[in-house]
Amino acid sequence: EVQLQASGGGLVQAGGSLRLSCVASGFDFDDVAVGWLRQAPGNGREGAACIGSEDGTTLYPDSVKGRFTISRDNAKNTVYLQMNSLKYEDTAVYFCNAVRFSPGSYQDYWGQGTLVTVSS
Repeated sequence: EVQLQASGGGLVQAGGSLRLSCVASGFDFDDVAVGWLRQAPGNGREGAACIGSEDGTTLYPDSVKGRFTISRDNAKNTVYLQMNSLKYEDTAVYFCNAVRFSPGSYQDYWGQGTLVTVSS
């Protein structure tokens, strides 16, 4: 059974930090790109960070660049999101996502969300 188990969300004051974790099982973690997406109340889902499967290339939107750091530990089938200098607008449900790319297609997996609430 494919699972992505996210944890680490919570309530934090603006300027604080949180570290999210997502543990994967049921598929070959080494072969997938992984990322975090978030969805604030009333908004659509948006990307927060992603990391490649081979060279570990990372990508961030401007809204979190310099504050968030994504990393992965393939030995533990885990992806992390270190979030520093949190802002009220970072409040959202954070989802982890894994994608395996094949020529002409892809397979993606989703975990349940973990809620991050930043108080101003």
